[in-house]
Amino acid sequence: MNIRDLKLFKHLSGTLHFGQSSRACHVTPSALTRIIQRLEDDLGERLFLRDNRSVRLTPAGESFRSYADDVIQRYEMLQGELSRERVLGGEISLYCSVTAAYSILPVIFQKFRFVYPEVNITLETGDAALALTKLQNREVDITVAALPDVLPERVEFLKIVETPLVFIGPTSFPERTRYQGREIDWQKTPLIIAEFGLSRDRTDSWFREKDIVPNVYAQVAGNEAIIAMVALGCGVGVVPELVLEKSPLKEQIEILAVRPELKPFSIGICSIKKKMRPPQVDAFWEIAASI
Repeated sequence: MNIRDLKLFKHLSGTLHFGQSSRACHVTPSALTRIIQRLEDDLGERLFLRDNRSVRLTPAGESFRSYADDVIQRYEMLQGELSRERVLGGEISLYCSVTAAYSILPVIFQKFRFVYPEVNITLETGDAALALTKLQNREVDITVAALPDVLPERVEFLKIVETPLVFIGPTSFPERTRYQGREIDWQKTPLIIAEFGLSRDRTDSWFREKDIVPNVYAQVAGNEAIIAMVALGCGVGVVPELVLEKSPLKEQIEILAVRPELKPFSIGICSIKKKMRPPQVDAFWEIAASI
């Protein structure tokens, strides 16, 4: 077995989806299947239980995931030690939302690329609610994420900005969305919310505290999708104000005066804790902290 095979196994153990891991790791599903089968043959144990509907780790797979994580970490640390003898190189993988990619990262990228031109950066954008999961699964080295109420034990967080979490509606309110003065009739007003994540958790808590069962119109992935649906007049939504400020649809949106206000988001850079990360990630962290 080699490092590449271990990394493929580690990715699959996080996603538990052969198609998703094969696309992310740029291998065919059949090649990924052969690699897993080879690992299983080498170990003499099944690592995954598979059927037509699900993939899950066996007890042997759980143990092997810890082993793979340790070997990969040691290998990256070795690469870091060797790189100190020359110009810092290697690769960093990042994951963030589209908004973070053009509102938070550019200044950090500019300085980092100037100081460490030999380090290659790969960037994946998507739903911000997936950021911490991708980091914990070791799919990426760094993410931009909102600080959760309980930070995972192995994760370090560097705050960059704080932004309110706000209720939004279209500037031209449709008839199907009802105000009572400035109060919203939540029984008649369609609500567009995130499928999961911190925004969803805080929205659900807000409604529970007010003993309201909202009229959920849609559950979508990504703040940008919520803004688009609100602008089209589908209902009201909840997004971080920073995302709204950077949206090309912001002129079609108004922030609603809803009380009490939702708890704001602290947004920042996340990585595995210092003792567990390679030097190029440390270097990125130090640049971000200096800015």
